[in-house]
Amino acid sequence: MSATITFLGGADTVTGSKYLIEHNGQRLLVDCGLFQGYKQLRLRNWNPLPVPAKEIDAVILTHAHLDHSGYLPLLVKDGYTGDIHGTTGTCDLCRILLPDSGHIQEEDAFFANRHGFSKHSPALPLYTKQDALDSLKQLRAEKQGQWFEPIRGWKARLQPAGHILGASSLLLEVAGRRILFSGDLGRPDDTLMNPPEPPPQADTVLIESTYGDRQHPQEKLFAELGPLLQKLAKRGGVAVVPVFAVGRAQAVLHTIAQLKAAGELPKSLPIFLDSPMAIHTTALFERHMGEHRLSLAEVHAMDRVATMLETPEQSKSLAARHGPMVILAASGMATGGRVLHHLANYVGDHRNMVILTGYQAPGTRGATLASGRNTVRIHGQDVAVRAEVVQIESASAHADGNQLLSWLHKMPSAPGQIYVVHGEREASDMLRQRIEHEIKWRAVVPEMGSVWPL
Repeated sequence: MSATITFLGGADTVTGSKYLIEHNGQRLLVDCGLFQGYKQLRLRNWNPLPVPAKEIDAVILTHAHLDHSGYLPLLVKDGYTGDIHGTTGTCDLCRILLPDSGHIQEEDAFFANRHGFSKHSPALPLYTKQDALDSLKQLRAEKQGQWFEPIRGWKARLQPAGHILGASSLLLEVAGRRILFSGDLGRPDDTLMNPPEPPPQADTVLIESTYGDRQHPQEKLFAELGPLLQKLAKRGGVAVVPVFAVGRAQAVLHTIAQLKAAGELPKSLPIFLDSPMAIHTTALFERHMGEHRLSLAEVHAMDRVATMLETPEQSKSLAARHGPMVILAASGMATGGRVLHHLANYVGDHRNMVILTGYQAPGTRGATLASGRNTVRIHGQDVAVRAEVVQIESASAHADGNQLLSWLHKMPSAPGQIYVVHGEREASDMLRQRIEHEIKWRAVVPEMGSVWPL
């Protein structure tokens, strides 16, 4: 009996990655992510999977970002008892990200109940911090480049994909077929991370398409961020920078450290990192020196350039300060977390600035801000936006359309089938067309819930 793949997420959208491989009654789930963005997508997180969690035999993560790992606590809560395989870096990050995700969901539910702006009574978290802590017991660290057996008779190997610490592409061998999952591919010229390794030969390829319809600017983050912060410092404003705690926060901190060292920014300009998750992630860079481009001195400079705010009380104390200052806070698309309080405090003043540092999924507050709307909804209230909103493109940790094609070009020979996944429809279809017209390989954009043979 041939193997099949069911697209349970990361299809028709850039979030919720979940790919179910089935063969001879055995089931393996590649990635286990949360849906983010539009409300109708977020509601999918509350729907049970079409396969009971206890009937899944193994899970493999390509990396730790929540749109690839954030559903794990619920999967375990619903009865999954198997191993969760990932690289050492991915396991280290999951130990930071997943409990924080549960904590934020509990906080958001508490806040909604206290202020009465939820349509549900009571508002409930999708899962709790304790649920997340429980799921961590099933993590199993695998070395990149080494084969392991997630299910008896199935072989798997993870190889570096750039993007963030621990991020990998996955080669899976089952039923005599080789299936390659790109995972999220980093840029060959990334500020922090090493480039992705070339793809091995495979019969079937799943390739991400977050930026499949565009090219990154030639400009580097140093050149793009410097003038913005110079302007902000001169007018005494406050910059709120929504950042992904893993990857983006560190890239921005490293760049600010470089700008200050080069005399492009006043050394006295206060920088605050208001995210316990980002603080703990920054500390991991010293433990994973081989995976990124930074020297030990650069890692220490990145760590010292900002005042680290761990507690809610420290976070709240910023409201009593005057500009100029720069506040980096999660989440990167302003979907939750401490950044919401800072946005509510500062978007109403024209001297201030909101700097969006990467992809903003449709339906998120970040996308609303990027669109130029004059109000944004925060904690049930419409807040007037008078601050300058800037979206910079050079901070992205995803390969663009040309770089994705270049990665595919490095395959020894053509695969039998390519599935274009993990992108909005326009981006995915543009990449599909380019694969078919420029490389002359077969490619399709699978629909959510569809089942295909491998």
